[in-house]
Amino acid sequence: MTERAGRRCCLGWDFSTQQVKVVAVDAELNVFYEDSVNFDRDLPEFGTQGGVHVHKDRLTVTSPVLMWVQALDLILEKMKALGFDFSQVVALSGAGQQHGSVYWKTGASLALSSLSPALPLHQQLQVKTLVNLIDLQMSSEQSGTPLHRHEWEVEYGLRPALWCRCCPLPVSCSLACFSISDCPIWMDSSTTAQCRQLEAAVGGARALSCLTGSRAYERFTGNQIAKLFQQNPEAYSHSEVVRSSSSPAVLLVPGVVRWRISLVSSFAASLFLGGYAPIDYSDGSGMNLLQIQEKVWSQACLGACAPRLEEKLGSPVPSCSVVGAISSYYVQRYGFPPACKVVAFTGDNPASLAGMRLEEGDIAVSLGTSDTLFLWLQEPMPALEGHIFCNPVDVQHYMALLCFKNGSLMREKIRDESASGSWSKFSKALQSTEMGNKGNLGFYFDVMEITPGIMGRHRFNAENTEVSAFPGDVEIRALIEGQFMAKRIHAEGLGYRVMPKTKILATGGASHNKDILQVLADVFGAPVYVIDTTSSACVGSAYRAFHGLAGGTGVAFSEVVKSAPHPSLAATPSPRASQVYEALLPRYAQLEQRVLSQARGPLE
Repeated sequence: MTERAGRRCCLGWDFSTQQVKVVAVDAELNVFYEDSVNFDRDLPEFGTQGGVHVHKDRLTVTSPVLMWVQALDLILEKMKALGFDFSQVVALSGAGQQHGSVYWKTGASLALSSLSPALPLHQQLQVKTLVNLIDLQMSSEQSGTPLHRHEWEVEYGLRPALWCRCCPLPVSCSLACFSISDCPIWMDSSTTAQCRQLEAAVGGARALSCLTGSRAYERFTGNQIAKLFQQNPEAYSHSEVVRSSSSPAVLLVPGVVRWRISLVSSFAASLFLGGYAPIDYSDGSGMNLLQIQEKVWSQACLGACAPRLEEKLGSPVPSCSVVGAISSYYVQRYGFPPACKVVAFTGDNPASLAGMRLEEGDIAVSLGTSDTLFLWLQEPMPALEGHIFCNPVDVQHYMALLCFKNGSLMREKIRDESASGSWSKFSKALQSTEMGNKGNLGFYFDVMEITPGIMGRHRFNAENTEVSAFPGDVEIRALIEGQFMAKRIHAEGLGYRVMPKTKILATGGASHNKDILQVLADVFGAPVYVIDTTSSACVGSAYRAFHGLAGGTGVAFSEVVKSAPHPSLAATPSPRASQVYEALLPRYAQLEQRVLSQARGPLE
């Protein structure tokens, strides 16, 4: 896709699980360019499936950090070949898959700040094999091989030792820029022991949730760091790795080769900045390390995970911060203007909230394989389920995330069982049954649910008696009403309240069914809108770049994006809906607790 000459714009990036994607958004907030690189298809040499490496234990899941760097190279080269006018880019921001982490060494900072525009980024940041040359003479004449001395050796006063004879880079050879070549990502679930240790250190799961917005989760970054420290303390403390002279190795020099730990988001920002970018408040909230109220690192959590962790993370910043100007590498190689600003990158979920332009009181419902809720909160109430993050576009507010595993697959099963596999018959069943389903309520969890932790199907009649089956049309309404009542109940458990100005943004496959959306509007008592969110994290990142340019915390995000395309109204609450569901919601909540208690069994 080509772009018009002279079109000033912001770029929005998304470093997600399966691809790196970019959009260009002009001053009128129209998307006029987009492109992507799929890891499996376009970078097969990394051997990923779905963009990841699943290890033998089936719990450890990682992604190659250089794959992300090379994907960025590919996109930028494609844009350049298509004639994209980089000189019109006034700012950029981006998103990264939440919870993933990248481990740098101080040598990487030098490499980032001294990149040669003659070479692609990945060739200058890839791990180089360093050979210990202590026994060789200092001069190239005596050694017989012309070798390039690392500039950092001179800067730090190191005596003879680490030269590189594997690459003739014109500025300075790269050290091993990344301490770990395959980085843990959000799909990793190998840190259960570290999660329990962290919760115990701060007084329990609820105490940790009140402090950081979530109880301990295996994928959260603090627990991943704790695992790394426990399993490789020598590397974490930067001690020297001793190898025989016949086995080339990377030598870790105490006090010199130090790590910086980034999230995927701040790692990506660092690539553009030419130096280490700070972690933003919103993505930092997904680490089990940030105190979400005070927006500072929790000393108790840091201490429970690893020593000297704060200096490796750096100080967090507001998500709308301008963290610097773009690196001269991009100015010289691609033609970006030197004044192009880099606005702090954030997580993909916070960026999607920005892309959907949620405001206070709004809720976004993604009706996909799993159903996900995004909530804008003013006064959060952390709980043992769900997550509360700092809001990416309003430093005074928060956002919450709730995930329900039994989403579209559950709806499709009931469609097949009760509507002969027909969505048309499914919709007619919703149309022919009344709001409230005559008091019949159902819980449908064919796989273990996340919110709440229940499995199985449970049906109750108007007298709260559990029954084995419902007629087909009653079953369909019980499923859809139950799914949306559960969402409202658990959202309110995190502090969400429906307001007069509340609007619901529906996305995902089921958002195309107007009868399902009608039930959603009725249960929440708010109008439902639909919006194209195929690139919401990218678009949200571009919006955030404009917000950062406009002044960030001093300017309302809603003012910056008010000219963006508006969502389409899909459903409004039916008359009497409020009366019906205000009476039904407490019953559903009580029955949910009953089912949950039965599932847990008697207390020991």
